[in-house]
Amino acid sequence: MNIQTDLAARFSENPLLSPKDLKPSVEGLEIACLLNPGVFTFQNKTWILVRVAERPQQQEGIISFPVLTGKGIQIMEIESNHPELDATDARVINYKGLDYLTTLSHLRLLSSEDGINFTEPEGYPLMQGENPQEGFGIEDCRVALIEDTYYLTYTAVSEMGVGVGMRTTKDWKTFQSHGMVIPPHNKDCALFEEKINGKYYALHRPSSVDLGGNFIWIAESPDGIHWGNHKCIIRTRDNHWDSKRVGAGAAPIKTEKGWLEIYHGANPAHQYCLGAFLMDLNDPSKVIARTEDPIMKPAETYELSGFFGEVVFTNGHTVKGDELTIYYGAADEFVCGAKFSIAAILSALTYNHAEETHVRN
Repeated sequence: MNIQTDLAARFSENPLLSPKDLKPSVEGLEIACLLNPGVFTFQNKTWILVRVAERPQQQEGIISFPVLTGKGIQIMEIESNHPELDATDARVINYKGLDYLTTLSHLRLLSSEDGINFTEPEGYPLMQGENPQEGFGIEDCRVALIEDTYYLTYTAVSEMGVGVGMRTTKDWKTFQSHGMVIPPHNKDCALFEEKINGKYYALHRPSSVDLGGNFIWIAESPDGIHWGNHKCIIRTRDNHWDSKRVGAGAAPIKTEKGWLEIYHGANPAHQYCLGAFLMDLNDPSKVIARTEDPIMKPAETYELSGFFGEVVFTNGHTVKGDELTIYYGAADEFVCGAKFSIAAILSALTYNHAEETHVRN
């Protein structure tokens, strides 16, 4: 990709989790891949909320995939040589003009004493789609702790489109669903973990097919559920590693210099890297700096080759002093970890981007 060495100190234990390490949710399905988890601390442990993507075991000559209905998980089967089937993408197929996901995703809780070795604790439910707006699964959950409540923002997928769903919990055993809080097409929603001037803030990523692009926006809310005053703050950059799409990672990190956000970017070849940008402490709609080069790029074998290769993608981290531990999805198949210095990321920021972005918006 012709870009500089990244800032990540990858765990020597990577991959931390592979599909073979977990059991399918129901008999008859297999785990195709594990993807970028939400991350939080609870009961003095590190917890991850992993996206688990499942599908039926594939048979020769047949393309089969699961969908969630009111009667539970149903399996659709299509002859692989059907003239109205396009299965060239490992993630999405088109059949008779409609798109379907090749896998059905749910969210699975795991915990760890050391942040490296994760196991599934007993007594905690897996989280899956609960309504027609989540019929193709729920994906890529971000977790934000605001006061004493955990806010879960995730991608809700169905034949109607892709939007942002929300659930809240205090004990990880009982949950309140708030439905779809941002309608399609939208994803990559990350909440700030404290209110700013009495308001909740969130980053999100609407998409436009014909006008605009896959840009990062910011929104504000009086209650953390109803969102408004949306503003575009980060755009793609021509001829850069993030020229095709950008999206927020996890909750922004509060530093003395501003709110630091780790984000993902991709180019037209669908190579995903991580970068960073900095927002004003009192008005996070103002971006004051951004990295020119990635702070992490696909480099290891487990990042370059997998269900969908050349991908590093995060929506979860922990912070301890200057140490930022990012948990990320590698090649859309494995869960991995890496450590960063927050000071080193701040030093990598370029401040001359801010004025251009503010004026253009």
